[in-house]
Amino acid sequence: MTTRVAVLGCGAIGSLYAAHLARVPDVEVWAVDPYEPHMTAISRDGLQVTGLADFVAPVHAITDARDLPTCDLALVATKATHTRDAVRAARHALQDAAVASLQNGLGNEEVVAEVVPKVVRGSIVPAGHVTGPGVVNLDGGGETWLGPFEPSPAEEAEIALMARLLTDGGLPSHALADARGPQWTKVVFNSATSPLSTLTGLTVGQVCTQPGLREQVERLIDEALAVCAASGIELTRDPRHSVVEAIEKAYQHKPSMLQDALAHRMTEVDVLNGGIAAEGRRVGVPTPGHDAMVALVHGLERSWAG
Repeated sequence: MTTRVAVLGCGAIGSLYAAHLARVPDVEVWAVDPYEPHMTAISRDGLQVTGLADFVAPVHAITDARDLPTCDLALVATKATHTRDAVRAARHALQDAAVASLQNGLGNEEVVAEVVPKVVRGSIVPAGHVTGPGVVNLDGGGETWLGPFEPSPAEEAEIALMARLLTDGGLPSHALADARGPQWTKVVFNSATSPLSTLTGLTVGQVCTQPGLREQVERLIDEALAVCAASGIELTRDPRHSVVEAIEKAYQHKPSMLQDALAHRMTEVDVLNGGIAAEGRRVGVPTPGHDAMVALVHGLERSWAG
């Protein structure tokens, strides 16, 4: 029996997950993205993965979600600012699908749940970048965690199937009863480093080794940990371990928020620092540092308009 999977957004992450799933027998992958050169190349030549992996996978690549057939599973890999439009455009194909967000930050699942009934909370480690039309480079491997989005959950069997197919395709994945821990572990680290990198133009490693900036990183981590404690969220690791690891293994890394800023694109600060601040307000924990990051990054964005 064939399992049909939709991938909404075929940037680096969407391309990586689409390609790995398409390697699995009896899985049919449909990717939707408006970037026509990338999708045309995939349709013509297949989706090529380079870097830490080397293979070509057959993927149905389309630019218009109206052409998407009914799917069993779906992965949302767009920027957070495009979530609502992407899922709404594909609504006709996803009403019976388990739909997982693989996106940065907090609040994406809530948006997906406005449109479809069965939602999966996802958190990922793999990273890459599109090097040209039809080609994505796998920069770093790692695990994927999937669990039910509590207010509007997918079925346990659907989440288990999604995790198994990803694992079979070469992306080790885990189906959990509660996926908030892995998601927040990633969000806390990214929210403590990405806005500072964005505002200064420095890499993650530079931000984490400059004494004054490192102090701000620690402050942002402390605020987020207080929110987690009040919300009953148990992280999978101490975010400070991620800081040490970033210095040792990813010193020159430019986070996606900085890459967006350099290209004068709107950032995802609202679902990173803004997401932590929103949860802080819900549970009565002040987050002045994260509030400041949101205001400063939005100020930077407004400066591009002249």
